[in-house]
Amino acid sequence: MKPSPFTYHAPTSVADAAALLATHGDEAKVLAGGQSLVPLMSLRLASFAHLIDLNTVEGLNTIDRVNGSVRVGATVRQATAEHSALIAKDAPLIAKALPHIGHFQIRNRGTVGGSIAHADPASELPAVTLALDATIEATSAGGTREIVAGDFFESTWQTSLAENELLTAVRFPVWGPNSGFAVEEIARRHGDFAICGAACGVTLDGDRVTHAAIALFGVGSTPVRATTAEQALLAAGANADLTAIGNEAAEPLEPNDDIHASRLYRKRVAAVVVRRALTRAILEARS
Repeated sequence: MKPSPFTYHAPTSVADAAALLATHGDEAKVLAGGQSLVPLMSLRLASFAHLIDLNTVEGLNTIDRVNGSVRVGATVRQATAEHSALIAKDAPLIAKALPHIGHFQIRNRGTVGGSIAHADPASELPAVTLALDATIEATSAGGTREIVAGDFFESTWQTSLAENELLTAVRFPVWGPNSGFAVEEIARRHGDFAICGAACGVTLDGDRVTHAAIALFGVGSTPVRATTAEQALLAAGANADLTAIGNEAAEPLEPNDDIHASRLYRKRVAAVVVRRALTRAILEARS
């Protein structure tokens, strides 16, 4: 099949892109890597009168260290982020998540900002964004505002971005020393969307856990922060019963049944991937 007819726009500045969104509103859609949007349009599952291509916009494809955070521009390719020395050093959870996304051909074209703005609940980067308490920069013709990750994801493919706003960058806080990170997921095949996954981080002071983050994906309409399990880990320390922590993370989840897995299977797997991810994160923090 082929997409419905649309008008193609290739702005060269953020201001021009924001002006186009202000003019066309919900009749327009922003194109970044196109790994999700183009198939949807080609199958006519979605149609838009105007397509605004961000790939010609200057300044959106940079990775920088800014005020204690790693700032990743919206059009940075996933493959670029995957092999970035700055991200590997200062935001390693991103680097650990990216190899799970599709295959290298997908990551060569897909963008960090596009994946986060698309907000697929089975995708890795939204969960990483939530786990790291990242800040999303949303730009419109009226200026730029900041959205914390906890307020950004609203439902499947829905975010708190207004129809006249575009995601221009995401800032990921840099954790301190003695931190460890891990991503674990279960999928039918490598490259498939996760049936269930977990993105975790810990910071240790000896055996004391001073910072903990647990975010799950593939278990609801948005990525889910397991705050109760985080508090249990902070209280119990690095020698905690991680099986119990995993069960704590899975207990409140309410995933749906679908053709890939039942609700009960997802809850059981959620406990397992949290345990595995925390085991690896704590090992890395200790090393």
